[in-house]
Amino acid sequence: MIKLYETPEDAAGILTRRTMLTVEDVPSVVLNGIERVFGEPLTPEDAVARLLADVRSQGDPALRRWTERIDGITPQALEVPRSEWAAAYRALSPDLRTSLERATERIRDFHARQPIPSWTTDEMGGTLGQRLVPLERVGVYVPGGTAPLPSSLLMAAVPARVAGVDEVVVCTPADRVTGAPAPLILAAAYVAEVDRVFALGGALAVAALAFGTESVPTVDKVVGAGGLFTTIAKRQVYGIVGLDGLYGPTETVVVADDTANPAWVAADLMAQAEHDVLATAILLTPSRVLAEAVQAEVARQSATLSRQETIAISLDGQGGIILTPDLKTAVTLADRFAPEHLCLSVADPQRWVKQIRNAGGLFLGEYAFEVLGDYVAGPSHIMPTGGTARFKGPVNVLDFVKVINVIGVDVETGRRLAVDAERIAAAESLDAHAAAARYRTPDGQR
Repeated sequence: MIKLYETPEDAAGILTRRTMLTVEDVPSVVLNGIERVFGEPLTPEDAVARLLADVRSQGDPALRRWTERIDGITPQALEVPRSEWAAAYRALSPDLRTSLERATERIRDFHARQPIPSWTTDEMGGTLGQRLVPLERVGVYVPGGTAPLPSSLLMAAVPARVAGVDEVVVCTPADRVTGAPAPLILAAAYVAEVDRVFALGGALAVAALAFGTESVPTVDKVVGAGGLFTTIAKRQVYGIVGLDGLYGPTETVVVADDTANPAWVAADLMAQAEHDVLATAILLTPSRVLAEAVQAEVARQSATLSRQETIAISLDGQGGIILTPDLKTAVTLADRFAPEHLCLSVADPQRWVKQIRNAGGLFLGEYAFEVLGDYVAGPSHIMPTGGTARFKGPVNVLDFVKVINVIGVDVETGRRLAVDAERIAAAESLDAHAAAARYRTPDGQR
């Protein structure tokens, strides 16, 4: 059952709490697992730091040793041959192949429309401008676990290809039973035409991509979401490589009025909740009739779902239905929450678009539902979480390029500006800077 809050004030706890884990929040099962693997009690941060240090100093042997200790798998070749990707693709049903290809086409088409402008001007005295240059090599992390996510591979690898990245390297964990990555992920690698795939998961994958080993090449940037240890590892290697962002548990806020279909709203909330016990799924509505109908639908539908236990824990911990005085208040609260996904299940969603400043993705109307964005709408589904949508957008082609400033002033402009540069340098007490500028001034050249 999902709780119904009579007022936003009653729901202040879930509207202000964000599920970025602290040390105090780490479940005991995680801490016990760390002690089992490392032989002593460690915080997740300390455990990850040890993994990173070992991979940095020992390379492939550390990857194999720690994979065996963490996952119970003894990997031989870390790299998955391209022939296995092709075999996984051919083993898919024709309908699933078609859907993956259609999703890839729409992701490519959407991101190809995003501008990557290089420009120059001669209106400032000489040639000034910027070049946008694709990154040479990018590492994509794709979660595995109980729900392999081939869509996450497509949502990172395809925009990278559109941006012109030379080499796209994928890391994804091997299944503990088969000892190989999920066939669906390998098939997605084939469809996305990535360059290499490695059977590595979590912090080990991030370490290998950041530092490089005998088998895994060093990358310029690591992209993709993962679990707690992946996120900690990304934070610890930042500055050695670039990052797309740090992602916490997934989240959806639905704003709905009395025109919304309660069965659809309930389904959308549970689709989010099934990801993780820490996922957030919130409904904001001024309609008590809708709120109570959605509450009943959640109870009815969840009984038939395979991940109903995860859904129940998620909805009880971070979820809720919140009654608001009016639709404007609902929209304002949603915007203030800055969710990863903000869904407007209202009669006139376009009316509210300009009121939203903070969201990873804005979904307009009940047919633009969040699950569509997960797979085939087109924009990347790798979106900011934990309130970071206040300053961060979703993964896009600009994540895979860098700006190089181009500075080429003419002689006259150079001499004129050198006077200003000398003055500013002198004011900063940087004598060598001032001297370098002075040589270019008309007086300095006599």
